[in-house]
Amino acid sequence: MAGTGTQRKSDTRQRIQDVALDLFVEQGYEKTSLREIAERLEVTKAALYYHFKTKESILVSLFADRVEPLDELVAWAREQPRTLEVKQEFLRRYTEQLKASSRLFRFMQENQAELRDLRVGETFKSRVDATLELLLAPDPSLADRVRCMAALFSLHAGMFALKDVEGDPEEKYDALLEVSFELLAAAHEGRGPAA
Repeated sequence: MAGTGTQRKSDTRQRIQDVALDLFVEQGYEKTSLREIAERLEVTKAALYYHFKTKESILVSLFADRVEPLDELVAWAREQPRTLEVKQEFLRRYTEQLKASSRLFRFMQENQAELRDLRVGETFKSRVDATLELLLAPDPSLADRVRCMAALFSLHAGMFALKDVEGDPEEKYDALLEVSFELLAAAHEGRGPAA
C-alpha cells in the first residue's frame, strides 16, 4: 500500500490537467481562471494550489508530460541512419504522438498568440526545430527545407484543418501522413515533384 498516496496524488494531478485542458480548449487560456478550474473540479482553490500554483504551471505540466515521449523519439531518430525509410518511420511514430495529444495540439493551434508569451511556447518551438532537423538532408536547398517543414506542419495543422471534413479520423491521419511522405521523399531526394 506504500504507493497509494503517490497514486492518489498522481490521479488528482491528472484530473486537474484534464479539466484545465478542457477549459483551455473551450474558452481559451486567457479566459480561464484558476477559480473556474477549481469549480469544475469541485474543490477549493487551496486544494488546487496544493498541486499547481498558477495556470501556467498546469500548462507547463501538460507539455512536460507530452514532451518526454517526443524527446525519446528524437533520441531514437538521432541514433538511426538518415534514410528515407527511417524518416518515414519517425513521422509515423510522431503522428501517433500527435493523436495521443490531439486535445493539447488543438489548444495550441487555437491559442498561438498566448503561447508565444509563455515559456512553453519556446519549449515547444525548440522541439519542433529538433524534429525538423532530423528530416532534412545534409545541406538542403531552400525548397527542400520548405518541403520538410510542410511535411511536419501538415501533420500538426492537418487535423485541425480537416475537422469539418467528412471521414474517419484514422483515414484523415493516413491521408496527412501520405502527403507528408510525398513531401519528405521529394526533399530527401533533393528534387521537387515531377512536372
